[in-house]
Amino acid sequence: MKILGLSESNFEGSVDVLIVGGGGCGLTAAIAANENGADVIVLERDSSALGTTAMSTGLIPGAGTRFQKEKGILDNPEIFLNDILSKTRDQTDHEMAAHLATESATTVDWLADYCGVPLSLVDTFDYPGHSRRRMHGSPKRTGSELMGALHDSIARNKIDVVLNARVTDLFADESGRVYGVRITRPDGKHEDIGCNAIVLACSGFAGNRSMLEEYIPDISAAEFFGHPGNKGDAIRWGKDLGAAVGDIHSFQGHGGLAYGQGIPILWAHIMEGGFQVNSTGERFSNEALGYSDQAVEIVSQPGLFAWSIYDERCHELMKEFDDYHDAIKADCIRKASSIDELIRITGLPARLEDTIKNVEESTLGQRKDVFGRDFTGHPVLKAPYYAVKVNAALFHTQGGLIVDSNGQVKRTDGSLLPNVFAGGGAARGVSGPSSWGYMAGNGLLTATAFGRLAGKTAAKIIQ
Repeated sequence: MKILGLSESNFEGSVDVLIVGGGGCGLTAAIAANENGADVIVLERDSSALGTTAMSTGLIPGAGTRFQKEKGILDNPEIFLNDILSKTRDQTDHEMAAHLATESATTVDWLADYCGVPLSLVDTFDYPGHSRRRMHGSPKRTGSELMGALHDSIARNKIDVVLNARVTDLFADESGRVYGVRITRPDGKHEDIGCNAIVLACSGFAGNRSMLEEYIPDISAAEFFGHPGNKGDAIRWGKDLGAAVGDIHSFQGHGGLAYGQGIPILWAHIMEGGFQVNSTGERFSNEALGYSDQAVEIVSQPGLFAWSIYDERCHELMKEFDDYHDAIKADCIRKASSIDELIRITGLPARLEDTIKNVEESTLGQRKDVFGRDFTGHPVLKAPYYAVKVNAALFHTQGGLIVDSNGQVKRTDGSLLPNVFAGGGAARGVSGPSSWGYMAGNGLLTATAFGRLAGKTAAKIIQ
């Protein structure tokens, strides 16, 4: 992965805007650039363009969307901004957080109306950190369904997506202007492609063990559940071009990956009154702070696992998500008609009964939770009980190249690289400096919002 001089190039063709990466950010950028009159090509290293987005639930937060208005939910960018600042303990870039909060509704509506993504509002439960119900997803609530809709838009707009094209090098001058890329094919052959602008949409570095150990050692023991192309290429290229990097220690973890199955157990069961215990049958944290926060807690538990405990009401609610149906089919979910049976089928010690009793008292307002969680506002959990063994996972990193409001990459002195853009995991998000700042959907918010803005701006600066 190098920056090469222009004299070393042998361009076989050139395009207006070149997109590196065919995930959610890359396809969004390509559609936006095409919409604004640019000739676009997407380069994807794999044999199919799916990216990390396809492995997610595909949920995108939007504040003030038409979908919220149809449901009578009052929300606006200011409320969203306050939620972001609260979750990040006021340790994220205020201006960028305000900008993305403002762009969130426009992005969701654009994805639905222009790109044809069949979005609807998730209005059945709350997500950690969000004071309003503002998550939007496709009918099956899967990232693969979102990617399918984006691919349909790519096809309608006749945008070229080149597969099995791994970008290995960029061609640039001393000013940081990129003139093209070198791709390597599976047979080892090279091709050079020129461009007038480039969008780095090849995600973060969650799949790069050495970078994880350097920047995020706290989560390095967790299972990596993301796209294998998350190698930090964009960050390394950007730094070589003189770009600034921010919040490099930030990431999205998940405290609910079905043990040994790699299936995400959605956090609705926690937000509706469920809880987690370790191998001793005891709770060990405030689970409602968020699934990313919880990942760090789980990797410090004996055996690096936990059990999620909930009831049939939560179980039925979870069926809104295809991932949960996958967990049911994989026989991950355990059902018990009583606490005694729950203890037997999980192999947890008898003190689990005391834990369940404590949660019940906290739910009724009779006990103050030792971890500061507010259980009130939900029904008491009751038999039949459900349980699933889970481990912690690292989904993707949240730190990256610092960009301006249009996704254009900044140098370390604050000036802009002439024609380089970034979004998604390649760019710094709005999750602050660690895991505890991540709010559900903010990864896809930066992917789609910065993708749209980067593609639009890249098309305009070359005109």
